[in-house]
Amino acid sequence: MSFTLHGAGVGGGIAIGHAHLISSARLEVAHYAIAPEDLELEVMRFSAAVDKVAAELQSLRRSVPADAPAELGAFLNLHLMILDDATLSHVPRALIRSLRCNAEWALVQQMDYLVAQFAKIEDPYLRERKADVVQVVERVLKAMQEQPGRAGAAPAQVERLIVVAHDLSPADMMLFKQHQYAGFVTDLGGVTSHTAILARSLDIPAIVGAHTARQMVHEGELVIVDGVHGVLIVAPDELVLKEYQERQRELEQRRQRLKRIRSTPATTRDGTAVDLHANIELPQDIEQVRESGATGVGLFRSEFLFLNRDDLPSEDEQFEAYRDVAQAMHGMPVTIRTLDLGADKTVNGAARGGPNPAMGLRAIRLCLAEPQMFLAQLRAILRASHYGKIRLLIPMLAHAHEIEQALAMIAQAKQFLDEQNLPYDRGIQVGGMIEVPAAALALGVFVRKLDFLSIGTNDLIQYTLAIDRTDDSVSHLYNPLHPAVLHLIAHTIKTGNRMQVPVAVCGEMAGDVALTRLLLGFGLRQFSMHPANLLAIKQQVLKSDLGDLARLANRILRADDPEKAKRLLDKLNA
Repeated sequence: MSFTLHGAGVGGGIAIGHAHLISSARLEVAHYAIAPEDLELEVMRFSAAVDKVAAELQSLRRSVPADAPAELGAFLNLHLMILDDATLSHVPRALIRSLRCNAEWALVQQMDYLVAQFAKIEDPYLRERKADVVQVVERVLKAMQEQPGRAGAAPAQVERLIVVAHDLSPADMMLFKQHQYAGFVTDLGGVTSHTAILARSLDIPAIVGAHTARQMVHEGELVIVDGVHGVLIVAPDELVLKEYQERQRELEQRRQRLKRIRSTPATTRDGTAVDLHANIELPQDIEQVRESGATGVGLFRSEFLFLNRDDLPSEDEQFEAYRDVAQAMHGMPVTIRTLDLGADKTVNGAARGGPNPAMGLRAIRLCLAEPQMFLAQLRAILRASHYGKIRLLIPMLAHAHEIEQALAMIAQAKQFLDEQNLPYDRGIQVGGMIEVPAAALALGVFVRKLDFLSIGTNDLIQYTLAIDRTDDSVSHLYNPLHPAVLHLIAHTIKTGNRMQVPVAVCGEMAGDVALTRLLLGFGLRQFSMHPANLLAIKQQVLKSDLGDLARLANRILRADDPEKAKRLLDKLNA
């Protein structure tokens, strides 16, 4: 029987293939008695599974490429430590013998105990490690059950497989990148989760937050993943299948046509040049940046070098990553955002999320509270600036004193390099993120003290509307066309233009082709987005004439509700 599930589409396009389930074995564990004479065999079965998983993790650790981000190896080390913990590796043996129960059930009891202990921890980083406990346990359960379901043990012809999972761990993701899956669907995850980032980096159709997909989809079942609309169709009938096959062909033809404009300058029909830059998370993303035809990196999210590890990357490790990106761009600008940690992204010992992490000690607040960590990053960025055109971007600024303190620390980092006779770009530009409403409403100090501004629309919308966009119960209220949001964005762009301070948009709005003309009408001339979106945005720029855009954009700005703004936007894009 055919049915449809909905989630958040985070990878463009349409994928049609057969479901390959990554088992959520925790939900499938039975509880049954073991005969006394078979208890030692059951213990041996458990021990063999633990040894097998340990060997798998050690093999994965050895296979990590030398240029891979350090967090991958650190994550595998963490999973090996969890596996070696007596609570998981030894206590289940005692439970099997004392309770005469099967090994799977004994292991899950210990997992539940550990998860409950982690849930009580105040430190947000340590508290979230309960997810790693579950992932390790599921590896052992799958080994015992001898069922397929690892991303690295997929059947042949993976290019026609759709991975369906409750969640995907970073270890799974690393394996995932070695295959050519058609797409994937997960029950968990939001638009900013690791799975969403993976989908965008691979540029394949994907859906996260589908809630019950893993429970309702069967292995080998024909499925359609509509990554554009976030729709999963299971067991489609012939008419639906033909319709989506046709849509898939059309999307692929459109993608191929877009490649023809890769080297075409991004210029409007009336001759105005527009800069189209790319967002990246890791140095390995540079290949996609080059393929997209981007003229620079508008946002290097440096915090991804710090994630999923128990230690901080050294200054030299950071320097090498920043230098590699700068050199790979061959003189084109690379904007490196300093650490935006402390909300949904934390490092052990470096952040305390508090009751509301998104509004707590995060980003520049955290950096100013941890000066040694911040200075190490600043020195690394400055050192890398000798090898390319690097710009430095400070996130989540809201107060004049934050700007002054950040600039003072940059000066301190420069002084240290001077004393060490280390070269750097003495004219490096320093910019600020506009993602807090207070910053957008008090731009005077920003345009006086900073060289450029970059609007982070994701957080600006979240903070303006008081909506946690990762919370399913309110995420439907997250709306970039809300009048307050549009006024803040337009005001920032127009103020920057008037004061001759360059302004970019680097949030999700920059990569939304429906909003390109609106932002052009506001006066925006620099967009930064995921590389996969860049050619579609360029096509919209090439088709636009700025003559009427400003007038129509101002009409949208005067709209008093998002629905009216949407209707006017449709006219603007007609």
